Amino acid sequence: MKSPFPGMDPYLESHWSDIHTRLMVYASNQINAQLPPDLQARIEESLAVGEEGEEWNTYYPDVRVAEVLVPSNGPGTRPGVVGLSEPWAVVELDEPRTERHLEIIDTRSGQRVVTAIEVLSPGNKTGETGRRNYRKKQRRYLESGVNLVEIDLIRTGQYVLAAPESRLPVKNRSPYLCCIRRVVQPGICEVYRAPLREPLPNLPIPLRPTDTDIVLRLQPLLDDCYRDGRYSQINYSAELSPPLGEDDARWADALLRDKGLR
Repeated sequence: MKSPFPGMDPYLESHWSDIHTRLMVYASNQINAQLPPDLQARIEESLAVGEEGEEWNTYYPDVRVAEVLVPSNGPGTRPGVVGLSEPWAVVELDEPRTERHLEIIDTRSGQRVVTAIEVLSPGNKTGETGRRNYRKKQRRYLESGVNLVEIDLIRTGQYVLAAPESRLPVKNRSPYLCCIRRVVQPGICEVYRAPLREPLPNLPIPLRPTDTDIVLRLQPLLDDCYRDGRYSQINYSAELSPPLGEDDARWADALLRDKGLR
């Protein structure tokens, strides 16, 4: 089943961890089917950690081991089962925010990153540290001669795309946006609107200067996320957070009522 919305479904934003993970997998599959034989799209995972004055680096979570006494009748025990050993320690896993993104790699040039594709998450747009770390990552890509594709399908948080917000004409702004920075055009940002009432755009994905762009078709990816994640069970009578703008809210209400979802 498809979402009742023609483009981005704003109700998916509250399930973003799952949607983001699915988008990474489906997008890498779609991209790899189009790439030249010596390029490869891979999902990369890291942790954006740092404070003021630190450079952006890749970190992986540590494991913390604490020696504790576990009661024999505590959670997880099974009454009536004898002969079970008791643990001497409980391992507590820190759960810092994981950042996933796509990188298109040149496999014949020392695994050089050609293009990075970032699907933004709330952690990139909320909180000073999150925004600061994302902008450092952004700068690292651009200073390293990597094409950067940014896809922002969440409304929470502040604007962080590479295209300066002040340069965007008001008429070209929309709840969702995509931005492309090409190595061969360092002074230009390509911005693609993604209005609530229209299907998501097909994005050109730049590769090496000698390669033709491939196409990332966003709407089929989101449709697959909706279907495979069984999001037809969403409660469309619930309030959205953040709420839609006044005009979009009226339009969404009429759409959902017409489809019998309110």
